[in-house]
Amino acid sequence: MWEAIRRWFDPAEARAVGETPDYRFSLANERTFLAWLRTGLALVGGGLAAAQFLPPLPMSHLREIIAVALLLLGGTVAIRAVDHWARTERAIRLGQELPASRFPAVLALAVGAGAVLLVFAVLARAVGER
Repeated sequence: MWEAIRRWFDPAEARAVGETPDYRFSLANERTFLAWLRTGLALVGGGLAAAQFLPPLPMSHLREIIAVALLLLGGTVAIRAVDHWARTERAIRLGQELPASRFPAVLALAVGAGAVLLVFAVLARAVGER
């Protein structure tokens, strides 16, 4: 694990492996990394917005739970993004098959489940106000 983390911060390590690829592949990998980073930032922003702007919800501390979940998910996405970028860059340079990842499916399920929970929270609040 520490070896993988060290690779994130050592560009010379990435260039020392394999052959220099067509730069378009490296740039495409970087664009994908930046897209994942934007997703992580959006989740962090959503967590901060939930903490600051959501009114108190019917369940005790539900607002804080939502905020913390979004913040943790955003941080996880950012860390996963840099790991996937490094592994993909290494595979490109070595002419290997690109690393497979279940993370997009897991993230989609987590966001979908969170949306369903928020629907229930909104409906519970609407029923409670009647």
